[in-house]
Amino acid sequence: MLKTALVLGGTGLVGKTLVEQLCRDHRYQTITCLVRKPLSKDFFSGNINKIEPIVVDFESLEDYQGYFGCQHIYVCLGTTIKKAGSKSAFRKVDFEYVHVAAQLARAQRAGSFVWISSVGASAKSNNFYLRVKGELENAIIGMSGLNNASAVRPSLLLGERKEMRPAEKLASALSPFLSPLLHGRLIKYKPVQAADVAAQMIRLQVF
Repeated sequence: MLKTALVLGGTGLVGKTLVEQLCRDHRYQTITCLVRKPLSKDFFSGNINKIEPIVVDFESLEDYQGYFGCQHIYVCLGTTIKKAGSKSAFRKVDFEYVHVAAQLARAQRAGSFVWISSVGASAKSNNFYLRVKGELENAIIGMSGLNNASAVRPSLLLGERKEMRPAEKLASALSPFLSPLLHGRLIKYKPVQAADVAAQMIRLQVF
């Protein structure tokens, strides 16, 4: 039986490559993408006939809850404090939007729910970014009635981004030299390709 997928954050570094991988995956019939603004026809590559972009207001996700009744939900939403403008604005995107999405997935009885967290995420972290990620993990994993919830925890992401973040640009340059030194318990801190994160998200879904 062919699957249906819902993607939030499909225009970002991981989200875009995830949607393109889903388009090439013969197990999926349709991929609905909730986006902030209309996309150009050539934004995605692959079998774009599978894609249904829906422009939504993320401040009112509850108005689009009908889209959450699909088999597989992928959430790739995320920003930075610098880009968001404040800690509260960052938390709104990286915690509130994702948490609401999980609640809607539960209400609509979605088959599974996968989202992007971060290596080092911990609700007890002194780092604000990692603390928010950890609090979100606790909130979603502890949500009764949500089917098959899983988080991926990448380190610094590698890949072509319109706005290359300074840390990611540095990681990309140093990766060939540092990655061989990161092994054992440190292997999780290796910079990772966005395409590999997207592939891991797909592997976590229940078919």
